[in-house]
Amino acid sequence: MAAPIPAHHPLRTLFRTLAERNFHRRLGYADPGVIHYLADLLADFAHIDNVYKIRMATGRRVEEVAEMLLEADLFSRADSLDREREVHKHIGDFTLFMTGIFPEYVRRLKASKVVLSRDALMDYIRTGKRSYWIVSEHTYGAYSGMAPLFRKLSEDFEFCVFGLGYVRKDLERLKEPECVRFLHG
Repeated sequence: MAAPIPAHHPLRTLFRTLAERNFHRRLGYADPGVIHYLADLLADFAHIDNVYKIRMATGRRVEEVAEMLLEADLFSRADSLDREREVHKHIGDFTLFMTGIFPEYVRRLKASKVVLSRDALMDYIRTGKRSYWIVSEHTYGAYSGMAPLFRKLSEDFEFCVFGLGYVRKDLERLKEPECVRFLHG
């Protein structure tokens, strides 16, 4: 897994600014816990190793949500409740990130005439909502304080996807020539 981006790094600050601007100011969504979680998710997923951080027992990287679900299953591969929670949290994060920031990836999976991936048969939104819900059910020990956040992410999943779409548009605008000139002085 990649080293985390420091709290005051410009990239993390950019994602927090864009998340707050779009969710709170533009859409009127005033849940700072969810907004900060989404900004941190964007910063964490800036490194590809974090996007695909789930590994099988053999060490092989898991790249499909269908395979991640097997890794999270206590009757299949997950050897503990902690592993179940970790993988379901990642499934929620991955599906939210892909549907919000890279919706064309999900559309391309669905549009293929040939099923190249088991993920082509999956509903990423339903799967992400369900995974966050499972994480929210882990209310014991150190996880109890985070359970309400994951319940909210499950309940507001579609809205978060919608808001991340605005964040993506803002990120795309950063590539425009006048923005580049402004940023570089």
